[in-house]
Amino acid sequence: MAIYHLDITRDHCPMTFVKIKIELSKLQEDDELEVLLCEGEPLENVPRTAREQGYRVVDIQMVGDAVFKVIIKKQTNE
Repeated sequence: MAIYHLDITRDHCPMTFVKIKIELSKLQEDDELEVLLCEGEPLENVPRTAREQGYRVVDIQMVGDAVFKVIIKKQTNE
């Protein structure tokens, strides 16, 4: 299992979506992507998009002033 990190706290849509899609495409089964993002639209859209793409949102944590960490995992084929 590998853990990847992506900071999109300074990015805005549609760049957040583009960067997330690129990083998710790199994941192998059981890998995790930790995404730092701001509250609001990114916090609403990133978890929803990940789930729609078949990934599991493991956790969402507040890590700073209006900054969150979303942990996304690529599911194993069961």
